[in-house]
Amino acid sequence: QRESPREYIDRESHYLWGSRLLLKVKEEAVPATVEAKARQLLLRIRPGSTLESREAVVHAWYRDQVRSAAEPFIAKWEKKLNVRANSLFIQKMKTKWGSCNTAKKNIRLNTELGKKPKECLEYIVVHELVHLLEPSHNAKFQELMDTHLPNWRALRSQLNSSPLAHSDWKY
Repeated sequence: QRESPREYIDRESHYLWGSRLLLKVKEEAVPATVEAKARQLLLRIRPGSTLESREAVVHAWYRDQVRSAAEPFIAKWEKKLNVRANSLFIQKMKTKWGSCNTAKKNIRLNTELGKKPKECLEYIVVHELVHLLEPSHNAKFQELMDTHLPNWRALRSQLNSSPLAHSDWKY
């Protein structure tokens, strides 16, 4: 399921860690910023900014939010699982919440995770780090998930029932 396209206008709904925020757009002659306040997402942008520039600023902010929240989860779970990821990448992904390159030990997380509850982000971090122990989704992988994060199936279900960002599919 996909969200409707975002227009980045006043009173448009956006989400941060599972909570709905209403967008407030302030056109000011200052560098672009995004700030989450009580029930509000404040976007400061230069007058006459395009939809694309507004989207880019908000996307970069979500990327920073996901990175800031993921790093402590990674540190916590690397210790618990006795693994080490070499790199963390945060990017817009159309069809996945995360991925792991087991050979290079790189973790990729979807910026859309910033819109979901933090426990869903933690689930994806654990899922990807467990891939460093077991590359496939076989019985051993599931056993490791059951041992370390017993409620992972409920978190997966919650995450997969949430809509993804709107996406234009170009062929």
